[in-house]
Amino acid sequence: MRHTNRPYKSGYRCRRYCRFPRFSSFFLLCAYIIAFLRCRFGKETSAAQYPPVRNLEAFPFLRYNNVAVSYRRNMMKNRQRQKDILFSIIIFGSAFAVNLLIQKLFTTQTLVPMIFVFGVFLISLKTHGYCYGITSAIVSVFAVNFAFTYPYYAFDFFVEESILSAVIMLIVAVSTSTLNIRIRDQEKLRSENEKERMRGNLLRAISHDLRTPLTSIYGSSSTLISKYDALPKEQQLKLLGEIQEDSEWLIRMVENLLSVTRIDGAKVEVVKTPTVLDELIDSVLMKFSKKHPNQKVITQIPDEFVDIPMDSLLIEQVLLNLLENAVFHAKGMTELMLSVSLVGDKAVFEVADNGCGIPEDALQKIFSGSYEKSAAPVDGTRSNMGIGLSVCVAIVKAHGSDITAENRKGGGAVFRFALERGGEDDGQ
Repeated sequence: MRHTNRPYKSGYRCRRYCRFPRFSSFFLLCAYIIAFLRCRFGKETSAAQYPPVRNLEAFPFLRYNNVAVSYRRNMMKNRQRQKDILFSIIIFGSAFAVNLLIQKLFTTQTLVPMIFVFGVFLISLKTHGYCYGITSAIVSVFAVNFAFTYPYYAFDFFVEESILSAVIMLIVAVSTSTLNIRIRDQEKLRSENEKERMRGNLLRAISHDLRTPLTSIYGSSSTLISKYDALPKEQQLKLLGEIQEDSEWLIRMVENLLSVTRIDGAKVEVVKTPTVLDELIDSVLMKFSKKHPNQKVITQIPDEFVDIPMDSLLIEQVLLNLLENAVFHAKGMTELMLSVSLVGDKAVFEVADNGCGIPEDALQKIFSGSYEKSAAPVDGTRSNMGIGLSVCVAIVKAHGSDITAENRKGGGAVFRFALERGGEDDGQ
């Protein structure tokens, strides 16, 4: 067990947009170049991590550029079309080769139509639309008639077997493609419904969690304005401190919401860069200690050098949310631990406390977005448990993993997620 305390170089922060009095031609040219690069490669480029790009993204002509969006959409369609064509060629070629091998070894023709029908089924199942399945069925009929039906290497479509094979393959192709399209539509609809449900739960949590700090800020500021001369210095400082605390709370909530917008979408791809584990933990502890200077965190990390491909800013947000979640909700906590262990090719992150734990009825739905607090806190304290955990789930899933929560035997709760460790080729 060791506790590192290295200085951390804070990353770039979002700056206030639109400080330019007018658009220069050079500025517009740079903006369109960046828009082209981002849409050309279909994801965030490394340049998007720098403040100038963040500033450019604020302008409507860059974010909502119809030409760039259309170009990116066409690129995605072309990539999918190329994948479908390549898959169809591979399956058809494999079926043809297997039939040639069977014909040479066993001198039988009974399995030829069955293998081609199976190939048509696979193509119709894995590709998008009807075109590839129907085309593969027609090509398979020609292949069977030309290479595997007497007279060999000559077309003869007056054979009843050829006509029957064509009808069967077309039926298989159309029915499989239809079923596949319906399944994908249902899955898309289910995903959209789930996303809308999560948005609704998140909005309900936001409406509750924003009300208390805003009311407190309004009340404290109104008291200061109306009774400034009558209040003693200590009372004024107390009210100003409450305003500052509530403002910091709102800032944390906005940071969480911004993290959600970064990873919004069904097929999100985060930009992963190799990150040294020690530096990640140091950054998290430094940011956490600034917000909670009186809360000690016990750290336990491997002694060896570990680098993990990740979006470091998002993973920092996950760890900060879990640590702050323990501070705000683990009543009676005297020990807070952040540990990382190596299990095979994965690094397992754990945030554990010895507080009151999580109610059993909430464990199963705490990450689903359907968990709601039974009542607002009677003391007026704030709670962003739903928002924080929703952000954690979205970020960890975007990294290809899952996050779990369970109660410890000795009391308290532990949150756990794992990330793939880096290899020699990472970052190339």
